[in-house]
Amino acid sequence: MYQIALITGDGIGPEISESMIKVLEAVNDRLDLKIKIEKLEAGDNALKKTGKALPESTLESIKKSNACLKAPVGESAADVIIVLRRMLNLYANIRPAKSYPNMPALKNNIDLVIVRENTEDLYTGMEFDLGNAAVALRIISENASRRIAKYAFLMATQRNQKRKVTCVHKSNVMRKTDGLFARSCNEVAKGFQDIHFDQMYVDACAMNLIRQPETFDVIVTTNLFGDILSDEAAQVVGGLGMAPAANIGDDFALFEPVHGAAFDIAGKQAANPSSFILSAKMMFEWLGMKNNDQKCFEVAKKIESAVYGVVQNGIKTKDIGGNITTSEFTEHVISNIT
Repeated sequence: MYQIALITGDGIGPEISESMIKVLEAVNDRLDLKIKIEKLEAGDNALKKTGKALPESTLESIKKSNACLKAPVGESAADVIIVLRRMLNLYANIRPAKSYPNMPALKNNIDLVIVRENTEDLYTGMEFDLGNAAVALRIISENASRRIAKYAFLMATQRNQKRKVTCVHKSNVMRKTDGLFARSCNEVAKGFQDIHFDQMYVDACAMNLIRQPETFDVIVTTNLFGDILSDEAAQVVGGLGMAPAANIGDDFALFEPVHGAAFDIAGKQAANPSSFILSAKMMFEWLGMKNNDQKCFEVAKKIESAVYGVVQNGIKTKDIGGNITTSEFTEHVISNIT
């Protein structure tokens, strides 16, 4: 039995959470994968009710679970996801960008993943006022840099695609911080001679994600750059509605859509649940690796295949050029699970 913690979130969060639950229930019925989902509150609504964006009861339930799924939360996002990343030491933020059929993508042969360091950089929140200026401290450590680089190289080996890792930084300007990150990645690369390694400045990477995205395999980068580049990569393959993400540590992992709470369409059945459904697919891949559970790998394949089949048949939500509601899209995904 897998105990799954589910933060239902704010805005469109509850809607896409229900979609994802229905898909997992369908998988459970067909494959008898024993899972138990516990709904939890965190975010703006939790802050109003309890005075805390991340209530202690929610945190304790997450710690007792095998994995966590998190729908998007609102203005209190930093008090939820960043706290969870640090507290649970979820140092690797994994954001794949993959072309699916009938998508408004720039090209149809894109299959890359951004491996983003998840615990430091400007996102530590170390900011202060200095006279009439505001200052932010950018923390880059050798330990965290080497750790995320190793994760990226191992992923390139497992993906068995182009077997290539691109280290993205801006060391020509930020010579100390990005210089350390670049050197750390270069040192780790020496232990993976069968993986092609190159380096690229972040502005050049942003350009090449538009110009020739099919040339990338695994991109490893720092926290802020990874956040920005992964949103760009998601748009390159069709939009944030198709973009899943994972936050992975040595012993625990949290999975979430890349996009936000989208309050402007909340309650209108206009949201694309694919990103959350595909995040669940990533969760099962991780559970399969962690527990050597082949059934989890089978579930992951069936979930992705179901989403692939739906969009291949031209069934799409508004954000990707269709007119299907959230619930209708979900039912089509469920009908494709065999």
